[in-house]
Formats: sequence, structure tokens, C-alpha cells
Amino acid sequence: MRQRLVAGNWKLNGSRDLVRSLVGDLVAGAGDGIEADVAVCPPFVYLSEAAAALNGSPIRLGAQDVCAESEGAFTGEVSASMLAEVGCHYAIVGHSERRSLYGEDDALVARKFVAAREAGLVPILCVGESLEERENGVTETVVARQLDAVVAAAGADAVAQAVVAYEPVWAIGTGLTASPDQAQAVHAFMRARLRESSAAAEQCCMLYGGSVKPGNAAELFAMPDIDGGLIGGASLDADAFLAICRAA
Repeated sequence: MRQRLVAGNWKLNGSRDLVRSLVGDLVAGAGDGIEADVAVCPPFVYLSEAAAALNGSPIRLGAQDVCAESEGAFTGEVSASMLAEVGCHYAIVGHSERRSLYGEDDALVARKFVAAREAGLVPILCVGESLEERENGVTETVVARQLDAVVAAAGADAVAQAVVAYEPVWAIGTGLTASPDQAQAVHAFMRARLRESSAAAEQCCMLYGGSVKPGNAAELFAMPDIDGGLIGGASLDADAFLAICRAA
């Protein structure tokens, strides 16, 4: 069976108290019927706090973003080597909010992916379409463009060895969820796209992100090309997140 990863992206939420209590609860429950690889991605300022709380547990630490540059005059940015130094294993690149709110294009996302890999991090590459794009029938065109940009910069094998998360923009924080069949169709398309240039495509860990909850996780994760989830809001509730992890 392929690796299954459930990553909790806390977005712009948190405090020291939340980190301590939430990570503590996750560590305490991590061995309770959970066979998935699990990661949490708190805001930058809480990474060291989370790393200390996760020490000795099987839960990995990840960052919500990473700078495309390794060093230099880029005030406010955090490099991949810095993230690795504080204990990160993963780095999310190309999250839909980074693309839509901060204007990150495919080329920048690809550079961030390369920077993360060069520092020894495992990138979690996010791709996905807006509601308008889905309604216009161009979902595969959009996802292929986003995926191909990273393949061109890093190589298909590098992408296949990373984590790819399909997050339909219209299903993030809206309560809407792609049906298991809709999500599977896009995941199968992504795997087929990678398979065209990499024999490692079958081993690529592909996640679904978009209002995953304990009530729909098992059905989504049962799809043949969905290997787990990139969990947002539900990861701020330890019981809900652990239930999703058990479903994986």
C-alpha cells in the first residue's frame, strides 16, 4: 500500500496555548489505531514550539509556505534551510490562498518546490481549480498547467517523490466537498499525467484537500488514487483530526 499522509494546515490560527494543547492531544492519540503518516503545519512563529511538543512522536512537522530564495535581502521571508533547521520535514507550496491572495504564479510555485527539495524538505504541492474554472469544464487544463510547471522545473521524478494535494478552490472553507468520484477523477488524471514521464508516479502520495471531515474522510480515502488529506479547519479540533487520521 502506498504511503498515506494526513497533514493538518492550521492556516492563520493559533497561539502558544493552542499549540501546546492541540499538539499534546495529537501526540497522545497518535498511536490509537492510526497507521497513516501524520503531519501538522502551524504558522511560522509556532514552528519551534510545535517541534518541541512533537519531539519523540511519529507526527512530522511542516511549514505552510517557503521562500523561493535561499538567502539575501528578502525581509520577512523564511528560507527552506531555516525551516529544516527548526525541524520541518514538509513545506506546503502553491496553496490556493497563496496563489489567489498573494498572486503567486506557477513559475514562483515551481521555484519554491525546488528550493524546498534542495534543503531536504518534502514539498506538498497544491493544485486545484476555481468554481468558475470547474463550471467552464477546464479543471484538467488548469491542474495540468500547475503540475507541468513544477515538472518542468524539478523533473517528473522529483514531483512523484513529493506530495501532491488536489484542493478545489471552491471547496476550501466553504463546507462544500467534491464528491468522492469527482475527487478521484482529478487524482487519477494527475497520476496519469505524471505517469507519462515518470515510472515513480504510482508511488506519488496524492492528497485531497477541501472540507474533509470525519464524516466524509473514509469514503474519500477509499478512492484508489486518493492517499490521504490536506486538512484545514478540522485539524484545529484534535478529536476530529484524529478521527480523520484513523480513516486514512
